[in-house]
Amino acid sequence: MALNISGAPYTMSEVSIGRKKEKCANCTKQCNKKQSDEGINSLQEKGVATGEVKESTSVQQVLLSACLACDGCVSENESQRISQQNLDEINHVLALNKKCDTSRHKVLVMSVCPQSLPFFAIKFQLDVPAAAKKLCGFLKSVGVHYVFDTTVAASFSILESQREFVQRFRRKLHDSNAMPMFTSSCPGWIRYAERVLGSLVTPHICTARSPQQIMGSMVKDYFARQQKLTPDQIFHVVVAPCFDKKLEAVREEYYNSILETRDVDCVLTSGEILHLMEQSQVTVEEVAPAPLDHVFGETSDLGVTRHEGRGSEGFLEHIFKHAAKELFGIDVQEIVYKTLRNRDFQEVVLERDGETLLQFAAVYGFRNIQTLVHRMRKGKVPYHLVEVLSCPGGCLSGRGQAEGEGGRPDRPLVQQMEEHYSSLPVRLPETNPEVQRLYEDWLDGHDSPHAEQCLHTQYKSHTQPPSHILNSDMQW
Repeated sequence: MALNISGAPYTMSEVSIGRKKEKCANCTKQCNKKQSDEGINSLQEKGVATGEVKESTSVQQVLLSACLACDGCVSENESQRISQQNLDEINHVLALNKKCDTSRHKVLVMSVCPQSLPFFAIKFQLDVPAAAKKLCGFLKSVGVHYVFDTTVAASFSILESQREFVQRFRRKLHDSNAMPMFTSSCPGWIRYAERVLGSLVTPHICTARSPQQIMGSMVKDYFARQQKLTPDQIFHVVVAPCFDKKLEAVREEYYNSILETRDVDCVLTSGEILHLMEQSQVTVEEVAPAPLDHVFGETSDLGVTRHEGRGSEGFLEHIFKHAAKELFGIDVQEIVYKTLRNRDFQEVVLERDGETLLQFAAVYGFRNIQTLVHRMRKGKVPYHLVEVLSCPGGCLSGRGQAEGEGGRPDRPLVQQMEEHYSSLPVRLPETNPEVQRLYEDWLDGHDSPHAEQCLHTQYKSHTQPPSHILNSDMQW
């Protein structure tokens, strides 16, 4: 079976720029994007790092990432770093590894998000475990040395989020910023919170790093030491369903200025990897399957697993069950969602004798996020925790793998991916012996300074634009 995909590179978003200034579809403020003919021509000539711009005389369609860039929150330095996260960069590393100068060689590591695997399963017409082996086999055939699954990193993020929620809940009576707690795994949401919402929201964001950045820390710290390498000798690539992950990778706190290396050097979307396969002119049948590798330096043939949830990492469900048991001694066997505004705005409630003990919400998509923020400004948010994701439908709907014609999600594809993802067996982070081993071998225990450094970060208000702002039409 030959891979049948478009020859054009996958783009972060398509933005139709109108000639007159209009209000963004996703924005509550007047859009400050330049609409001059000069700006449009400049974009058409230069293109963008990972997206493309199409001219229209009447319509201005702005996606969440466009809305964020609209406020001028992408600095020139960030844009330069993001522009390097593409297939050309990977091909450059592969080419250097073939040169005689071994001092410039890099150990190429790829970490694949579990939400990307259903995409490949559908494209390869295989089940998820078989598709994972084919993907691993292809990546190794082109020169990748190690291919990991980021599920173990997500387990750390979930466990640390659970512990932080319980701590926040217990101090909620004397700490006005303790509740509600917002999840921190979605970089689009984090960018919007820091750059637009500011101090209204940032103190409430969970400090646990996202699975991507925990994986980056694990690869550049623990795995590097296991392989007797320095972090700068590893080039670490994450395969993700979402373009916003590229921006998360270039955050300053994830950069080692001494060794001049990042925890995640490059993020490629699922679509970009599929395009790489097309460039290589291979068919799925020609690829020899290979098992995923393990951070302990072993190969792992235990099968692909997932966490609970509807297609993301299941932070809400895991934290809800943990908090119910830890705080109230209640074992919750099944999560029952109550749909409020739509399928992407739902809540879960724990009650006992008519008293509400816990009230959580899942809020996906920018319009629902705005509704949540509007209620928060009015002091009408009853929730203890909110799982926030910028993509409607969650991570499986990321535009790096689920974008259809006209920039809209490919609904049939998303539905197929949800079915494939839900077919995977669930493995609880608490029962994963690999995680417990890494807490001891890598982090020196659960509450150590090393664990705090590698598993947590801080989110701050940056409502003032950076000092060097790009052309506001820049898309990332």
